[in-house]
Amino acid sequence: MLSARLALRAAVRPVAAARVARPAALSAVRYSSHAAEESYEAFNARYASFFGSVTDLFELQRGLNNAFAYDLVPSVEVIENALRAARKVNDYATAVRILEGVKEKVENKGQYEQYLAALKPVIDELGIQTKEQLYNL
Repeated sequence: MLSARLALRAAVRPVAAARVARPAALSAVRYSSHAAEESYEAFNARYASFFGSVTDLFELQRGLNNAFAYDLVPSVEVIENALRAARKVNDYATAVRILEGVKEKVENKGQYEQYLAALKPVIDELGIQTKEQLYNL
């Protein structure tokens, strides 16, 4: 009797293993929250207007986290508005960190220097120094 059960189990196991479906959690398709891809121009327009209307530090930092989370470098206009917003809420450290964020996002040092050159009038107007200037790096 015992050997008959073992033989029956051995015969059923391969069939049962073949029928086991993957759990729904592993085979589900993940959808993003955006229905359509956002263009680079639309991204820049959205964040330029967002940083233009920032009223407090929390809002500024939330916007910076969201903007820098994308796999692209924001335009000079967006960075300029973010720097102005940082000075508007009187947070010099965040202004310096914005420039550090740009340095991390660009592909090479030449691109970072191009951003600094394009932003030089704003940086001088707002009295912001880069991390390299602050620490003589």
